Amino acid sequence: MSPAPRGEAERWWRDEEVSPSAVQGLRERVRLFGRQQTQGSDAQNIACARFDEQGELLVGASGRTEFQRLYVDYLWVREDLRGQGLGSACLRQIEAQALRRGCVDALIETLSDETAALYEHLGYVCISHVHDFVPGFTRHTLLKVWKPRD
Repeated sequence: MSPAPRGEAERWWRDEEVSPSAVQGLRERVRLFGRQQTQGSDAQNIACARFDEQGELLVGASGRTEFQRLYVDYLWVREDLRGQGLGSACLRQIEAQALRRGCVDALIETLSDETAALYEHLGYVCISHVHDFVPGFTRHTLLKVWKPRD
């Protein structure tokens, strides 16, 4: 983050005045602070994907593993391929990677009731709902436990 111009140190900067790099720095500082409080963070990015012959993304998932948990941030299937089991297969792939890393459970969220039902079919249990998280949508947080924590 660049220092504020002289005489501007007590001014509050808002919206587009705050640079993307300053916002990213804020995110990184919050994550670092949280990890320092919990100690022992072993955060690693995780991802898997399938591409067609031209290199176009067909399906993919990404997130991180940390504290023996898989956090799935994104899972996406190209629209014309949905309903064919690729999303489930992708989720199983990233779960397998997490299990190899020693994860004991997985956490995933969605705003889609239909997708939440699919995750439940795949062994996840809804641990929270936030109704009207955004107008007309419920935020579902789901957990899948492979091995209970001590």
